[in-house]
Amino acid sequence: MAATRSISLPIVLSSVAVTLTVALVIGWTLLILRNKTLAGDIVANTWLLAVGIGALVVIMTVLVLFSVFLVRQIVEVRRQTSFIDSVTHELKSPLAAIKLCLETLGRPDLPAPQYERLRQMMLDDVERLGGFIDRVLAATRLPAERSSHPLQEVVLAGLARRCIAVVTRRAHQPEELVRVDIPPDLVLVSDEVALAAVLENLIDNAVKYSQHNVEVEISARPSGKAEVVIEVRDRGIGIPRAQLRRVFDRFYRVADEDVRSRRGTGLGLYVVSALVRSLGGRVEAFSAGAGQGTTMRVTLPVHPRTRALRLRG
Repeated sequence: MAATRSISLPIVLSSVAVTLTVALVIGWTLLILRNKTLAGDIVANTWLLAVGIGALVVIMTVLVLFSVFLVRQIVEVRRQTSFIDSVTHELKSPLAAIKLCLETLGRPDLPAPQYERLRQMMLDDVERLGGFIDRVLAATRLPAERSSHPLQEVVLAGLARRCIAVVTRRAHQPEELVRVDIPPDLVLVSDEVALAAVLENLIDNAVKYSQHNVEVEISARPSGKAEVVIEVRDRGIGIPRAQLRRVFDRFYRVADEDVRSRRGTGLGLYVVSALVRSLGGRVEAFSAGAGQGTTMRVTLPVHPRTRALRLRG
């Protein structure tokens, strides 16, 4: 509620200021038109009238720009605050689990099976922390790393399966829950590291935001002669249509209890969007609404080397 009031206050004040300015211009104009004596004096000094109107227009413009800037800054601060809260939660939970495991491992009478189980739990938590830190670092480095990417031949089906193995192992889910529908001979010339980061984030989101029964499909196909379309589909909680574009903003998370109940920082899709743009492509989100699942579509340009490979094949 406090955050909402902090945004509404500058909006209300700016709206009042703009309204008063407009009212002043209209009132001044009507006064001149209805008062012939005053109008005659003004006509004799048209430069004064022009300067006055110009000054009021400048004031209105400044007020509008200031309001837009102020609201954007407040929204950004709210997002960063939410991000810090998410980071704190993401760091404290595995650290607390690791501490508890270490304390339990200190017991001299600990059975071997339980020892191995605790050791595996700590490894999982460390891997989770590592993945989280990698995502944060990737998001912070993106603005400075817009240089050209090293290109290489990428077999999309093989890359997709490797990404699925990483994500499902981290989520403790069987790989079979993510189905691959990609031609085995589909080769794309691209940056494999960036493309792997894109696929891992999309698959991770699809698994994380699924309902109790995870059902995810990743597909790829050529589109015309110059593009390749990659889609990651799930039957999860979905995204409200009004927020489909905003999910790619930095720190943004849909304001829904189903989203808040799952771990996240609002960086995954931001990283995806930035990486796809750096590869010369575009990413889009599609969903029929809450509970209707989500489709993430990545469209990448076909490099001339890709076309040459297709011709040789």
